[in-house]
Amino acid sequence: MRIDEALLNEAKAYAARNGRSLTSVMEDALRQLLNRSTEAARRPHVELVTSQASAGLHPEIQARLDAGDKLEHIVFETADVELVERMIDDAAR
Repeated sequence: MRIDEALLNEAKAYAARNGRSLTSVMEDALRQLLNRSTEAARRPHVELVTSQASAGLHPEIQARLDAGDKLEHIVFETADVELVERMIDDAAR
């Protein structure tokens, strides 16, 4: 078996700092690795939800940008709760 020299030196230093043998440090590391892979195999598969929205900006924002409005003005105005709610409602349709 060959172990990367830098990794081996780090493991030796870790063992020395913690008053442990190199063997015990390596055994613990292997146990942790094997336990993680076993736990990962037991986890249920998670289905991620993906958006059906089309790419790009909200149509109202794009229209304002196309008309020459500055993005920072549009962003400032989106602090207007009614405007944001209307945009969300439009996007939901």
